[in-house]
Amino acid sequence: MGLRNLTSETEQMLTESYEKYYRLAYSYLHNKEDALDAVQESAYRAIRDCGKVKEREYLATWIYRIVINVSLDMLRRQRKETPVEELPEVPVEDSYSESNLTELLKQLDDKSRTVILLRYFEDLKLEDIADIVGENLNTVKARLYRALKKLRLNLEAEQYSQALEYF
Repeated sequence: MGLRNLTSETEQMLTESYEKYYRLAYSYLHNKEDALDAVQESAYRAIRDCGKVKEREYLATWIYRIVINVSLDMLRRQRKETPVEELPEVPVEDSYSESNLTELLKQLDDKSRTVILLRYFEDLKLEDIADIVGENLNTVKARLYRALKKLRLNLEAEQYSQALEYF
């Protein structure tokens, strides 16, 4: 396949799946403008580097991987750039008045959160997720089940804590 065909196919895939990429970026960044920036940067990188894709059937997973990496890079940059004056003076203890999936997902490491988001929010098959994250299927399965267990334990702990506050 020629580079011109691959470039136009990449552009078409980006256009058709734009909302999916935006949703994925937003699930990491939790900010509309940042998510739009992430998708824009991802589209630029995908078009610029599409010639590096060896086989056309991996184009979709390759673009997902770009979106994830750009989103994680933006998160890391944001954490490093937090001005001192914006940090709270007194440590604030986390308290949850209601179950908040977003907060629970933030407690997971990046790799586990990625697997959960791709599986349950993007409805991808485990095989596709393994291709996207560049790991074997058994590793992805193990990470998924560990992450689900951790989410369940965190949710139960939160509910227990709320019950204690009631009494």
